[in-house]
Amino acid sequence: MCVIETSPVVETRRLILRAPGAQDVSRIAAMANDRDIARMTQRMPHPFQVEDAEDFVLHVAAQDPKRANTFVIEHEDLGPVGVIGLFENQDKVPETGYWIGRDFWGRGFATEALEGALVWASRRWKRRALIAGHFADNPASGRVLEKAGFLYTGETRRAFSQARGEITDTRMMVWLA
Repeated sequence: MCVIETSPVVETRRLILRAPGAQDVSRIAAMANDRDIARMTQRMPHPFQVEDAEDFVLHVAAQDPKRANTFVIEHEDLGPVGVIGLFENQDKVPETGYWIGRDFWGRGFATEALEGALVWASRRWKRRALIAGHFADNPASGRVLEKAGFLYTGETRRAFSQARGEITDTRMMVWLA
């Protein structure tokens, strides 16, 4: 029998992945209101206001845990440092996406959070594969995916970035459990 976790918590060496709550709204808004972060995502607007963070938290609370799970990435000493999500969409396997606040870049938090999320996805969410895309002009995200075990599929898709207001090339990658 598979038990669906409605509010899972994932622990790694330095991080806790947990559902975002009202207490995270101002921190998410402050971190996400960075053009260089928003422009590397498909769905994040820029500017990103407190109202956007409130809507995000409400949207996550309403997710069907069989189809999507979104986590705040919280460092044991620094508090929230980013967000990671896993969700089903039009592809045959779920997709993952993440972002890290600028003050926390280069510390390995994205890789550590992604690795923890992958273990959770395979063991608790029972997923055997995930896809991810990174914009072609964001090779740092591609390196994070590679370090976590993703492989480039050879496919490049055109995807719209809300913050950019334009379509950009997205390199597709896959992870197999």
